[in-house]
Amino acid sequence: MSSRARVARRIAAGAAYGGGGIGLLGAAAVGVVVAEVQMARRQVGNHGPDPVHVPSADGLYGRVYETVGSDPLRFAVLGDSTAAGQGVHRARQTPGALLASGLAAVAERAVELRNVALPGAQSDDLDRQVALTLADPGWLPDVCVIMIGANDVTHRIPATKSVRHLSAAVRRLRTAGAEVVVGTCPDLGSVEPVQQPLRWIARRASRQLAAAQTIGTVEQGGRTVSLGDLLGPEFSANPRELFGPDNFHPSAEGYATAAMAVLPTLCAALGLWPEEERPDVAREEGFLPVARAAVRAAAEGGTEVTGAMPTGPRGPWALLKRRRRRRVPTQDPTPVTP
Repeated sequence: MSSRARVARRIAAGAAYGGGGIGLLGAAAVGVVVAEVQMARRQVGNHGPDPVHVPSADGLYGRVYETVGSDPLRFAVLGDSTAAGQGVHRARQTPGALLASGLAAVAERAVELRNVALPGAQSDDLDRQVALTLADPGWLPDVCVIMIGANDVTHRIPATKSVRHLSAAVRRLRTAGAEVVVGTCPDLGSVEPVQQPLRWIARRASRQLAAAQTIGTVEQGGRTVSLGDLLGPEFSANPRELFGPDNFHPSAEGYATAAMAVLPTLCAALGLWPEEERPDVAREEGFLPVARAAVRAAAEGGTEVTGAMPTGPRGPWALLKRRRRRRVPTQDPTPVTP
């Protein structure tokens, strides 16, 4: 097992068994790095006195597929500002709306979205968000997407603590009968205002957390999609197009890029995506110990990891897949009458 896989496994084990904190950015105490953090925070926004405005995308998607006697799929989104859609101005541009529209088109069934994500949220806010999602016994989600982790990195939250809260959230949602897809921590080394040496530290910490999130999620019966590299080469090559005005959150096209990667896994979780009998070797898919699969996924955006085999001598196994992306349709939500 590689050193990165061992670190990810150690973090996940510490989260599961209450181990001590493993700091994400211990080296950030160095004076030059602290200065870079303060400079980056001033440039990327989201630190002003006014509340962050995010367009509400809650409502019904795919109304054309409504039929008498057929209930819509219930879809919940949890997480931080990326899950909420900070940085865009129209509901149809948020990741929740994009995924709900795509899910309705694939399933040919109406989809009702509820988004409880909160800008600025860290993983410990998932406890509150899950309680809010499950508060109405008459509306329990069929599938949930969680996007969390960036604020844990920037606030130097111990990775064990972050993964512990995420694992608990996935477990509670799975117990309630929902499928769960987690978009793991994005690669903060791609954020334009962040300079070296903070860029290198942020990239390392982001991928370390993403790998540990994958292990914790898969062990609780969920699936993950790596968002790291989606905010890497593609975003770095087109920063003006794929980042929003604050140079930190994605633009509308950036969110669409991420949604294209998450949609196939979201549909697969509900049995709506055709599954090939064998992993595609040409795309480097295959069965791996979950820690190794997690590290490989963290390094390449759009890579899915799901539990596959019982625990063996080297721990749980997982299936690593690189699904082909699908362009996501856009539409505005139709309000739902309580």
